[in-house]
Amino acid sequence: MRIFLRGKIHRATVTEANMDYDGSVTIDSTLMLAAGIAEWEKVAIYDVTNGARIETYAISSTADSGKICINGAAAHLIKPNDIVIILTYEYLKNNEIDNLSPKIVHVDQYNKII
Repeated sequence: MRIFLRGKIHRATVTEANMDYDGSVTIDSTLMLAAGIAEWEKVAIYDVTNGARIETYAISSTADSGKICINGAAAHLIKPNDIVIILTYEYLKNNEIDNLSPKIVHVDQYNKII
């Protein structure tokens, strides 16, 4: 088995950071659906603004809200207005690689799909 990109929300803008929440990232459900990210699924977040990289799990927010909220301890590393890439991966066997087609979602400054 090898690990491959399955879905990505590219260059989203963080709208909130909540240190008092018990972990995770809250994501607009429209973006989650478009990128193929399920609620409670493990995600990686790469902060383009400052280079921070974290892993957490996704929580769904209101559709079309544009919400990207970093929760818990990660809010010390990733702040509102930071630009982030949110990714999820999958394990594939060598014979499954040819069918790989990750869902890449590009967003504007308001986290609307472009």
